[in-house]
Amino acid sequence: MTTRDDVLALQQRMGESIVGQQRMIERLLLGLLADGHLLVEGLPGLAKTRAIKMMARNLDASLSRIQFTPDLLPADITGSEVYVSEGGKSEFRFQRGPIFANLVLADEVNRSPAKVQAALLEAMEERQVTVGGTTHKLEPLFLVMATQNPIEQEGTYPLPEAQMDRFLMHIGVGYPEADAEADIVRLARQEEAGAGASGQAQAIRLAPATIFSARAEIHEVHVSDAVARYEVALVQATRTPAPVDDDLDKWIQIGVSPRGSIGLDKVSRAYAWLHGRDFVTPEDVQAVVHDVFRHRLILSYEAHAAGIGADAVLDRLVQRVAVA
Repeated sequence: MTTRDDVLALQQRMGESIVGQQRMIERLLLGLLADGHLLVEGLPGLAKTRAIKMMARNLDASLSRIQFTPDLLPADITGSEVYVSEGGKSEFRFQRGPIFANLVLADEVNRSPAKVQAALLEAMEERQVTVGGTTHKLEPLFLVMATQNPIEQEGTYPLPEAQMDRFLMHIGVGYPEADAEADIVRLARQEEAGAGASGQAQAIRLAPATIFSARAEIHEVHVSDAVARYEVALVQATRTPAPVDDDLDKWIQIGVSPRGSIGLDKVSRAYAWLHGRDFVTPEDVQAVVHDVFRHRLILSYEAHAAGIGADAVLDRLVQRVAVA
């Protein structure tokens, strides 16, 4: 089997346990392949937590879950120096926090204050934690999936726009279709009887080396000059939208940062590779641009007043920017 076959098998096994959310599974894999972090937003009960648990179960990787609450401290995430006395000697030792795992689920990240969010985002960006003057490297295979609940915003601490830029993709999760809902109920009934697909998923665990090999192959995926110009044109149209479209000019207050340009290129290459191509097409770029740009746009008062969301703005952007 090729590296891509192994990754597709992982995707299939995850799909056996997560019904009706194939798009979320694919985006989670894209984040892993593109070596970026994900912000997932959806109502309760839509398998967000289950998705990363199933990925950990099918990967030879560790998983930690952090439930963000208003009383959480930065040391609860990163770890801290602990005073230890044994054998007649006393010393401070660093006790690692839950951030030292391959896969980290930051559940309801907007429920903790800014200092805790900053500790998480710093670790995500730097891939290391410094405590007591000593730097501790995080795992080579490292993915953070932070979740947000779009309802019950009272008492929450929304992530600042500049900090949301640290996430590679912002994934929206919706309700499953009716047929998928029936399959979900059937799967839950099977799992209650001890015969669910989640038990079968433990049979094969993909090695981290396979993911690193996939990343090396994705790095070699060809991006033509025309596609590269198209990616840049999409970014530039969010910064100076007036020449592209009058409505976009009214709706967009601040456009996409250079992190968005880099992210769009990385995710487009990962998407092309996952679909069996060694080159990126404009359709690949269009397939992922919403997830990469959604959280990086700051919309104007006019857009909010008219009920225009980021997805509608990006739909218009894709329509108006011509393929090079």
